[in-house]
Amino acid sequence: MFLLLSLGAAAQTREYIRNAIDRWGECHNVAITCTNGDLAIYGRNGSSRSNCPTQLNERLKQLNNDGNRIVDVCLTENGDYDQNAASWSGIPSGLEEKIRQFNNDGETITSCTFNDRGEWMIVTTDHISASNSSLQDWLAEGCEDYGALWSVNMTDDGAVAVYSGGYKYLGEVPQKLREALKNSELDVYVAKFAGSEWFFANKNGLYEYSM
Repeated sequence: MFLLLSLGAAAQTREYIRNAIDRWGECHNVAITCTNGDLAIYGRNGSSRSNCPTQLNERLKQLNNDGNRIVDVCLTENGDYDQNAASWSGIPSGLEEKIRQFNNDGETITSCTFNDRGEWMIVTTDHISASNSSLQDWLAEGCEDYGALWSVNMTDDGAVAVYSGGYKYLGEVPQKLREALKNSELDVYVAKFAGSEWFFANKNGLYEYSM
């Protein structure tokens, strides 16, 4: 299950999810924005969130009650979808079409991201797709250099792609995140950033962050 939401702006602090992550001692994914909405995921479907919309909170409670595993959540600054186990609202139409196609084809979606400019990237166990050929080529080149693509994250300013053998960056990605990824001993599976703040983790929920 992954969820994709587009949010309106509001003041934001990350103390709430920082405290939750430190209390859990593990975290396998987060969704963070510069101005609104933060969420951290641990275990199969446990979560902690701050300033997230009621629609998202209710959906997360339902998934928790149903025992569904939450794989990824993408929030933007300024959508909920229901199958292949996914939920969305306010996402680009091209991305929605691609999600429905992959669902109909029975493919497993492992990572999905989009920004407020209408750009998006989506990864399944068998395919990679993006909103334009430039992004598609960028991801494909990374596969040639670093192997299988595990996850992607993009903002209005930049993007980071995590491969089995390395990382690829586009646009404005925090230098401290690049350095931390380079020096980390974790077998990183997912990386997220918003502004100068960042988070990454391996498949088992071991993590590093600065937020």
